[in-house]
Amino acid sequence: MTDGERPMDEWKFQPARDLGLPFSDRLKSLRRESGLIGTLFHILWWSLVRCYLRLYHRLKVEGRENLPQEAPFILVSNHSSHLDVLALAAPCPAKLRDRLFPIAAGDTFFEKVPIAAFAAYALNALPLWRKHCDPKDLEELRQRLSDEPCAYVLFPEGTRTRSGDMARFKRGIGALVASTLVPVIPCFLQGAFEAFPAAARFPRPRRLTLKVGPPLRFPASANDKDGWTEVAARVEAEVRRLGGLPPVQS
Repeated sequence: MTDGERPMDEWKFQPARDLGLPFSDRLKSLRRESGLIGTLFHILWWSLVRCYLRLYHRLKVEGRENLPQEAPFILVSNHSSHLDVLALAAPCPAKLRDRLFPIAAGDTFFEKVPIAAFAAYALNALPLWRKHCDPKDLEELRQRLSDEPCAYVLFPEGTRTRSGDMARFKRGIGALVASTLVPVIPCFLQGAFEAFPAAARFPRPRRLTLKVGPPLRFPASANDKDGWTEVAARVEAEVRRLGGLPPVQS
């Protein structure tokens, strides 16, 4: 080493966060990481999804320039259909595929091993339990955003609409980003309710339009229940604006 050169940083081996977990527990773990098999599944699945959305639903993305090229970030949208997560995640950069995690209802997608395996290996989804949501889970998701960093696809309504109307946003989105610089990317997906409502067994060939708005950041919002409520309200207002929906009357 010559004068003026800095010593090379010591290389440290970091084992996978989910190392040693049984298969069924690994599927449901918020610490799950993509190995070689997972990466191959992601590449194959999302290639098929992009073709399907383009050919069957003629997906159009407005505001594509607002999609981040690097993590961390959270994509949020109205929730009308099981098509929603596909339409939001598919346009994101391929290089983020292993670090882009849709947040899925644990009681729907992670109760049975075959469905959980599909959600984990194809969608790369992470579970959040709606009926008994542990605050520690939200804290772990919040920490992973910045530590990895990674990105999430989240639907703050909590469940798909049964009427086509957009419901109020829950404050979980605030618990993830309040008092941070992590950008929230508001989106509005049009046509998903007509294409694949909750009561339908199969999707119909209806056009989908994804409108992507500029990022929102909440460094001044308190990381408490009041701050979370404020974040949820501001994100909801922007999603409504993108969809041309009237603001919520307080």
